[in-house]
Amino acid sequence: MEKLAIRGGTPVRSKPFPKRILYGNEEIRLVTKAIKSQDLFYWSGTFVKQFEEEFPKLYGLKYGVASTSGTAAIHVAVGAVNPNPGDEIITAPITDLGSVTPILQQNAIPVFAEVDDSYNMDPADVERKITKRTKAIIAVHLFGNACNMTAMKLIAKKHNLILIEDCSQAHQVKYKGKFLGTIGDIGTFSLQGAKHMTTGDGGMTITRHKKFYERMKFFADKGYRRKGWGAARSYVFLAPCYRMNEQTAAIGLAQLKKVRKVIEKRIKLGTLLTKLLSKVEGIETAPVTPGSEHGYWLYPIRMTKWNVNKFAKALTAEGVPSSAGYIGKPIYVCAASLNEKMTYGDSHFPFDSPYTTREIEYNEDLCPYTQKVLESMVVFPFNECFTTSDIRDIAKAVKKVAENL
Repeated sequence: MEKLAIRGGTPVRSKPFPKRILYGNEEIRLVTKAIKSQDLFYWSGTFVKQFEEEFPKLYGLKYGVASTSGTAAIHVAVGAVNPNPGDEIITAPITDLGSVTPILQQNAIPVFAEVDDSYNMDPADVERKITKRTKAIIAVHLFGNACNMTAMKLIAKKHNLILIEDCSQAHQVKYKGKFLGTIGDIGTFSLQGAKHMTTGDGGMTITRHKKFYERMKFFADKGYRRKGWGAARSYVFLAPCYRMNEQTAAIGLAQLKKVRKVIEKRIKLGTLLTKLLSKVEGIETAPVTPGSEHGYWLYPIRMTKWNVNKFAKALTAEGVPSSAGYIGKPIYVCAASLNEKMTYGDSHFPFDSPYTTREIEYNEDLCPYTQKVLESMVVFPFNECFTTSDIRDIAKAVKKVAENL
């Protein structure tokens, strides 16, 4: 047997993996054009308006609202839902807090559904968690792999719920021939630096429904019914300020031309890695939901016989930087705003609101299978600039660790 690098052996790989090449001449050209315009404010500029037209068009939809982050994009979607205080919104336990904070910011109650073996929400548990106070579902497409959207859509329709898709890790990924973000009522996207397409930071919320769009547009701009400059002001409801600027939108327009090619390259590389790892004893490869493409934002493997911390350390020593457990614990355990209900001042609002009809304890017992999944997961970086040789090195390192740990 080969000696593991962590035990003094020779690592499989000594050179770093390729970094992503994010920006090129088109981004430079458009940003320069934006700066030379001497007007970087969205209302009087042209780039944000164009980005809000071109982004949803790429997905076959009509309406889009740009914002400052993926969290903001989800908040815009929740703002369109317009929940009453104490209403409930069901979402995923394996996600960034950005999928959850907007629920609390609208004084609604986050409810978490268990995951299934896709690492996404189990539709059966989503339906079990629905009450008379449930207003919406936020389906998170983790790592670029789709939720079971056929089931999610049927559940939402059956219970008259609004279905939001968090596509922060799933740009231009197709499910049964349709792009994620277009299957539910509202789709949201992060443009943060690590995403499939990026403007450094930023967000986009898309919909086919005019009624949602009209509220989304106001929600991202303080509820401001703009009538031009001057004293004639009208603010139609309480809302934050999430306006995107012109240089960010300029980068976004250039990125739109690249994003599907990024996904196609990742699909090719991810499929190869799955094939190479398919017979390695003691691990499960990245799951792919039936009918879905997989955008491989990261590549997860699941341990069936190894300690994840030992495996991740050994794999890192072989030259494949790895992380055990992804986010470590379900998101509600990670956030004091949930597990300690630290929200507004000395209150625990909306949890202690007279409008809230039930108490939820966000502890490790809430979604036990989710905890089990995280405790058996190892993830490593993955991007479209990798070569097939890089993928073979990853597979070789994983196999070496699995056989020698």
